[in-house]
Amino acid sequence: MDIGHLASANKTIGAKQTIKAIAKGSVKFVFLSYDSDNYIVEPVRIACVEHDIPFDDKHTMDELGRACHIKVRATAVGVLR
Repeated sequence: MDIGHLASANKTIGAKQTIKAIAKGSVKFVFLSYDSDNYIVEPVRIACVEHDIPFDDKHTMDELGRACHIKVRATAVGVLR
């Protein structure tokens, strides 16, 4: 999935929201920032692996925030089904 689709996609923003949505089975793809603290990103990555959800960890927090059209940086963004 391309980061450009985040502007118009239904999504969760942030690690906690994304983990909750993964547990509910609502997420089809996850974007993770590579420059975030590992203790924040790792639980999301583990949840993705446990639920067989593909993820992309090739973007910075700034890039994810801009792609979502928010004024702050984002650690994790989940694209909803």
